[in-house]
Amino acid sequence: MADGTGIASAPWLPTTALPGTLPLLPRPAGPERRTGRSARRGTVDPRLADPYADALRAGHGPLYLRRLTPAAHRDTADGDGDLLTLEIERWCGAADAVDLDVLDRCCGPVLDVGCGPGRLVGALAARGVRCLGVDVSPAAVALTRRRGGSALRRSVFERLPGEGRWGTVLLMDGNIGIGGDPVALLRRLRAAAAPGSRLLAEASRADVDERLTVRLEDAHGRHGRPFPWARVGTAALLRAAEQAGWAPVEQWQAGGRRFVELRQQTTTPPDGHPAPTGRSTHP
Repeated sequence: MADGTGIASAPWLPTTALPGTLPLLPRPAGPERRTGRSARRGTVDPRLADPYADALRAGHGPLYLRRLTPAAHRDTADGDGDLLTLEIERWCGAADAVDLDVLDRCCGPVLDVGCGPGRLVGALAARGVRCLGVDVSPAAVALTRRRGGSALRRSVFERLPGEGRWGTVLLMDGNIGIGGDPVALLRRLRAAAAPGSRLLAEASRADVDERLTVRLEDAHGRHGRPFPWARVGTAALLRAAEQAGWAPVEQWQAGGRRFVELRQQTTTPPDGHPAPTGRSTHP
């Protein structure tokens, strides 16, 4: 990790395509940034914090996504409609049987997008599978490395190591919502993955298709800054995948969670839309 990117700790990562050391996202600097001081107004919001990092370090919640966009309908599948509960304890624990079944489908090298505290990266590393986790949270990256996995603090929309050579991409724990535009995210991952690669994504438990503005919030009302997010169920995920050039292979449910396996599309019919291939199974 001499260059500050984490690449040196993973010598197997392909680096020939990289133009030297890549910059990290800027880290919060100084107490003014952490407490939310406004340079223009000189005020401090005492509630502005990093509740996600605090929850990861503690290993438990409660932690929520607060919906700032008005709800089109009241959905209580994973919260009260405006406050969506995050499964911090599960994320901070070891990979469970449902996770391991997903990992059995991986073909390395594996890119785990939004790796969080690294339970999947750590499990793959223990199997000897080459894997890199990427996350914008420094706390998540630190915890992933502590589990023995390789991780990089970076947005998936920035240049990544091994562009075009990842055999499997993981989008677990609702990370299809990153950036608030599933089609754009899936297109970005198609460019980052190897030809013929697979993508394993976890859909929302509810049949939803939403573009939201949210913020992370703890039980005391301390919160982070707003950011764009998306929630998509299986049907909406498959529609986004088709637009982004991924073909459905399989869909399944386990442990109350819903998953989809996709493969890069390789043919384009006369109407200009990639032709779906593979099969779809239902529980």
